[in-house]
Amino acid sequence: MFQVKTFNAIAQVGLDSFTNNYAVNQTDAADAYLIRSVDLHGATLPAALKVIARAGAGFNNIPLDLATANGTAVFNTPGSNANAVKELVITMLVAAARNVFAAAEYAGHNSGADISTRTEHDKTKFNGTELMGKTLAVIGVGHVGALVAHAASDMGMKVVGYDPYLSADDAWHIPTSTVRARTLAAALANADYVTVHVPKNEETTGMISTAELAMMRPDSVLLNFARGGIVDNKAVVHALDEGRLRQYLTDFGDDMILGRDDVVVTPHIGGSTLEAEANGAVQGAQTIMSFLETGNVNHSVNLPTLQVPFTTQYRLTLMHQNKPNMVGQIATMLAQRGINIEGMSNAARDAVAYSIIDVNQFTGAQDAELLGKLKQIDAVYRVRLLRRPEPQVI
Repeated sequence: MFQVKTFNAIAQVGLDSFTNNYAVNQTDAADAYLIRSVDLHGATLPAALKVIARAGAGFNNIPLDLATANGTAVFNTPGSNANAVKELVITMLVAAARNVFAAAEYAGHNSGADISTRTEHDKTKFNGTELMGKTLAVIGVGHVGALVAHAASDMGMKVVGYDPYLSADDAWHIPTSTVRARTLAAALANADYVTVHVPKNEETTGMISTAELAMMRPDSVLLNFARGGIVDNKAVVHALDEGRLRQYLTDFGDDMILGRDDVVVTPHIGGSTLEAEANGAVQGAQTIMSFLETGNVNHSVNLPTLQVPFTTQYRLTLMHQNKPNMVGQIATMLAQRGINIEGMSNAARDAVAYSIIDVNQFTGAQDAELLGKLKQIDAVYRVRLLRRPEPQVI
């Protein structure tokens, strides 16, 4: 029975997704972690830990190098909270256009017998604009960005999308009315609103900074509901102070942007809906079960995608460094023991590779001896022997 450790009060619906082959508890020797926002940096990962599933898109709370060295596959659940983030972004677009926050603040501090007369006189201070016909630049058109593009297009906005890493699958989800910008500068140049939806990494940290803000219209509005650090807050403050940016709305607090009338900060609530938390927990549980039972990989952040139908009696999976002759060494060891390979698949992602080997004949004596020899191969992180799951009977 597999042992799963959960963190951060993962939704019960996610825990209920595990079958009878799993024990969900707080063991220190877990086969799998199902997490949300717990910070694993500085933590000691158990030697038995084979998989970490993050219920959410971000994974900067997981030490990938440490996990890889431990032979632990790391997965996220892209798209599980995409609709929740999209709805918040659209909410903030409307609120910014209509000065909702300033108007609500005014109304909350005005009362008395003449409130109706006074508000009728003062309400022109909060005149806003309509989103129809305005231009929205969507930087990153993956799961969330594509949904935002659709919603904005449905409201009559002109949408410009920029994503140099757009996959063929993601391209299918973008509205046909979206104009594709070939450069970031082209996307920013004529936008009334700019919203950022890219993952945080070395390349995207500080992606919107002084130079990029200078490319934008001085009356434009910037939104960041992706990750803190993608927008350079110091550069934003300077742009706001100098009248080169009208407003900044973000889901990520920072002392330098707090207490300003031209900045709205929400407390990282983009994916905080009951539905999104349940979706992420269920997807994470399903990811764990698929990897532990079949060895197949999808939506991993430290392993290549590799999905092979499990039709043989046994399957060997190896997580190893991406070096020459690794597959040759593995195949030779099996051949020396008279084990016929029914199928072999291998894929690499940067410095890490993953191999799946399907066989039909495997004796108990061969198990321990062969697995021990495979583990001794230099650059191998983890070896697993799987037996084909029995079909479920309902």
